[in-house]
Amino acid sequence: MNRYGLTVAVLALALAGSGCTGDPAPSAAPKVSDGPTDSTLSPPSKARDFYVDPDGAAAQEVRRLEAAGRTEEAGLIRKIADRPNAIWIGDPDPHGRVADITSKARQAGRVPVLVAYHIPNRDCGQFSAGGAASAAEYRSWIARFAEGIGDRHAWVVVEPDALAHILDNCTHGGQAGERLDLLRNAVETLKKQPNARVYVDAGNAGWIKNPDDWIEPMRRAGVPQADGFAFNVSNFFTVEESVAVAERLSKGLGGVRYVIDTSRNGNGPARGAQGDDAWCNPKGRALGTTPTTETGLDRVDAFLWVKRPGESDGECHRGEPKAGDWFPEYALELARNAK
Repeated sequence: MNRYGLTVAVLALALAGSGCTGDPAPSAAPKVSDGPTDSTLSPPSKARDFYVDPDGAAAQEVRRLEAAGRTEEAGLIRKIADRPNAIWIGDPDPHGRVADITSKARQAGRVPVLVAYHIPNRDCGQFSAGGAASAAEYRSWIARFAEGIGDRHAWVVVEPDALAHILDNCTHGGQAGERLDLLRNAVETLKKQPNARVYVDAGNAGWIKNPDDWIEPMRRAGVPQADGFAFNVSNFFTVEESVAVAERLSKGLGGVRYVIDTSRNGNGPARGAQGDDAWCNPKGRALGTTPTTETGLDRVDAFLWVKRPGESDGECHRGEPKAGDWFPEYALELARNAK
């Protein structure tokens, strides 16, 4: 994911056409445990208010290292495991997992950050390929996702890279319009849940060469109906670089708010790197600002760790772990380089 974009001319061509039909039947909803009601919870005001997954890959790595007596390395990985990371959902039926996570978070008095990641032709069939088989299947899937949240609190980042990928050839032949419709539908569906905050991924400072050309696609994707947009997801641009572009997007949409992924931007991007080397497990990167809603920036709702540090971007044509798998050496490098 997160390659750089093409041209405005390609964008204009890609936006022609849309369409989708059908509604496959959802499976039965699993029973979830009860916890404190969300009426007792306030929106997160500090990093500690976001949910920390006790069974994430980083937490499992800490337990493995401690059992092996590798306490120094375990301590480094705790810089990841003990902080709130987003939980990516791409399960064929998301209901059970989303319900389980939001229920556990409610019981802990925390708010989870979830990523909806199942758009058709996800990642243009590259390292993170997958997703729903059709537009109709995706509509059903996002409805099941929303049902899984119910009335519990959750922040949801909608479909990393899906909007920016309309600049790529994978959305030719009317697929760009369909994708925009699906993103808007996802926003509308998730926002029916009373305590869901929704941010549509809008790319990063390197992908968007001319922010003014990006306003209309974001509008069509439902960003004004959401709580805002997510920026720099899985990428490495600094907060300053991200804000410089995101503020232009925000102003073009009437001042909509946004969140920034700071999971791995502690050293900024790999300057001068090209192609996969720029975005796919680039060397020398570092953990960024710890997740918090206290950003000090007027329109920035939060710094989040949307990308889960230590999980691979993909094989990168170098034989590295596949996308989403734990990458021990990379995790240690991110932690060691953290300021």
